[in-house]
Amino acid sequence: MEFRDVVRRRRMVRNYDPDRPVPPEAVERLLAHATRAPSAGFSQGWGFLVLTEQADRERFWAATTPEGNGMTGWLAGMSRAPLVVVAHSNRSVYLERYAEPDKGWTDRDPGRWPAPYWDIDAGFASLLMLLTAVDEGLGACFFGIPPQRVAGYREAFGVPPEFSPIGAITVGYPAPDRRSPSLKRGQRPPDQVIHRGHWTGRRAI
Repeated sequence: MEFRDVVRRRRMVRNYDPDRPVPPEAVERLLAHATRAPSAGFSQGWGFLVLTEQADRERFWAATTPEGNGMTGWLAGMSRAPLVVVAHSNRSVYLERYAEPDKGWTDRDPGRWPAPYWDIDAGFASLLMLLTAVDEGLGACFFGIPPQRVAGYREAFGVPPEFSPIGAITVGYPAPDRRSPSLKRGQRPPDQVIHRGHWTGRRAI
């Protein structure tokens, strides 16, 4: 598939065919591409929890789903995904890397960073997985773990304290589904988001 087609076809898929597992070779390509993402100082301070077994996926949904809501609506479709990958960032890896001689921030002060690149880099890796899914003929969706459920998630899977989950990705073969209501918003016109040489045109809101 041409790269331009991968980009155009990418969308968040929220309903999956539970009877079609993701081929193991596709899982490995997803992860291999994720680790090719750029990272500040080539720190590579990410970590990926890969859940392919049904018992592990059920444990994930039990730990991360708000109590009392049940697996209804969009969660019902998401929970059918045969693969869940949770992307994590590790700030300490970046602070240590940038204290090395070629960088020199020996105070390891997070305030030196204009943005949390540890989270951004894990996001880059996640996007590569989303694009790889399209190239493999699969669907995928990136979503966050509710803050109040993070502690339960950590305990359920033994996540080390230095790793922070920035989001999870469901992957599988798409099932027939209505298009997301969010798509009704349409794509914002280029003049609202692209500014050449000077910030002009309509204010982006």
